[in-house]
Amino acid sequence: MITINILDFCLFISILAIWGVLIVNVILTIAGYTYYLRWTRRPKPSLAGLQEVPFVSIMVPAHNEGIVIVKTVLALLQFDYPHDRYEIIVINDNSSDNSAALLKNLQQLNPGRNLAVINTDAKTGGKGKSNALNIGLKRAKGSVISIYDADNTPEHGALRYLVAELMSNAEYGAVIGKFRTRNKSATLLTRFINVETLSYQWMAQAGRQQLFHLGTIPGTNYVIRRSLLERVGGWDVKALAEDTEISFRIYQLGYRIGFQPHAVTWEQEPQTLDVWFHQRTRWVKGNIYVIVKNAGKLFTRAGRHIRFDLLYFLAIYFLLMVALILSDTVFVLSVAGVVHSNLVGFSNSLWLAAILTFILSTYLTITTEKSEMTLSNLFVICGMYIVYSQMWLAVAAHGMVGYIREQVFHQQAKWYKTKRYK
Repeated sequence: MITINILDFCLFISILAIWGVLIVNVILTIAGYTYYLRWTRRPKPSLAGLQEVPFVSIMVPAHNEGIVIVKTVLALLQFDYPHDRYEIIVINDNSSDNSAALLKNLQQLNPGRNLAVINTDAKTGGKGKSNALNIGLKRAKGSVISIYDADNTPEHGALRYLVAELMSNAEYGAVIGKFRTRNKSATLLTRFINVETLSYQWMAQAGRQQLFHLGTIPGTNYVIRRSLLERVGGWDVKALAEDTEISFRIYQLGYRIGFQPHAVTWEQEPQTLDVWFHQRTRWVKGNIYVIVKNAGKLFTRAGRHIRFDLLYFLAIYFLLMVALILSDTVFVLSVAGVVHSNLVGFSNSLWLAAILTFILSTYLTITTEKSEMTLSNLFVICGMYIVYSQMWLAVAAHGMVGYIREQVFHQQAKWYKTKRYK
């Protein structure tokens, strides 16, 4: 058995890092709950006061989405937004399944609607979501652009709420809505994702709005001014996390991103570990790309609007990841008797306190959805800290290694297609 003083120091730093991120998330949760209480007293946004309802182009990038695309398009056709003031453009991006035939049939069944389909091939398409969106933008006619993923089932009023919120404030460059898990009861994994969505999408977005007037585009269920897209040259084709990347550029142009929780969409989430792992790895690599791309602006005037998000992402993907790996390693080695740290007992006490803090703060977030306030979800939250958080740690480490490997060997990042379910 050996005693290493530097081990105690490293463990102490890792404890500070873990608790620092945890406290920030608790603050965001409390602020988000405050936002939620204020939001419930606000009237729903309305198009009634507008001189002219803006024409909206809804774009749906779709690669081999035959399993879900019909349900999505039908939901978009049923929006209560004036039917002559929006169009739907599906970018059938180099699909090899029956998507083209299904979409053609939908066009034939809805001849009076503005439903367009762009079928790309291996030469023009198949290069990721950003490329597909840029292709669709060239065909779009709207002054407002709306994006929905191919697995979404938005509620009838979602588009109306998003556009009304966007038009209510000239400072808004984009407005995002809330998304929920459509298949939350499928597996234990989707139950984890359901709670994660409520905690880190709904409540964290609300907290950042409350404290910093910040929001991050989630990739679906949002609207953005066409003029902004044209100013920035569309979506970055190198970005796997095109939603985060475009959010940063909106802020650097001096605009804000609004959040309208009345605009709800239901989306399908991964039901198996391998699909989840590949999807989340893409998210990690995409967000690291955004961090590296904007890191030089961290302490500049041009980067003041994105400073909090940059620091937060740096803490999550670098500081927290290293701290968790270090603390877990020390814990395992100390149990095995390989090393001894004087802080192990102190660390274990803080670990238990962190679990309790995580459970309480996360449960607070799901109280905003009365149907989620169940005893089973309380057990799900307990399992999330012990199991799901460690899964995310593995994803973060794998994504980091993958990103570094791609940069060292000058490899093009590949877009992973998330599997869909009936």
